[in-house]
Amino acid sequence: MEKSLPSIPAKRYFTIGEVSDLCGVKPYVLRYWEQEFTQLKPMKRRGNRRYYQHHEVLLVRRIRELLYDQGFTISGARNRLIDPAARASSPDEAEFHDGPDGELPPVAEQPHISRADGPERIVATIPERREHTVEKGLLSAAQLRLELISIEALLGG
Repeated sequence: MEKSLPSIPAKRYFTIGEVSDLCGVKPYVLRYWEQEFTQLKPMKRRGNRRYYQHHEVLLVRRIRELLYDQGFTISGARNRLIDPAARASSPDEAEFHDGPDGELPPVAEQPHISRADGPERIVATIPERREHTVEKGLLSAAQLRLELISIEALLGG
């Protein structure tokens, strides 16, 4: 059940406590996200007090949506915020559409990705390894992601 967030008041600056209430995350989470997401740079004043502007509150809500609602990892959310093409499409479209017409690959060729041993360990099973290329011989984002997951699994990471 997704709790709806309150509307953002029309004011210029918000304290970390206000942003915490507006976005449904704890202040320590906001401070951590500042380290992970370079786009999130609240203004700091006396005593390192943070002041967020309206666009930063919207950015925090977007990060929260990617992490909590859509299930992205920190690095996945970071990439989603950086990539303008991915930002315009839904997670399914950006991550799994391989064909030029946007069709999904046949079910037998779709990878099975599961989390084992906690959220840090990702296991990918790729049923059939075949050369996937798109225009100019480049891998799609989904194919590159699968390759990286399989390399991570091989390295025991």
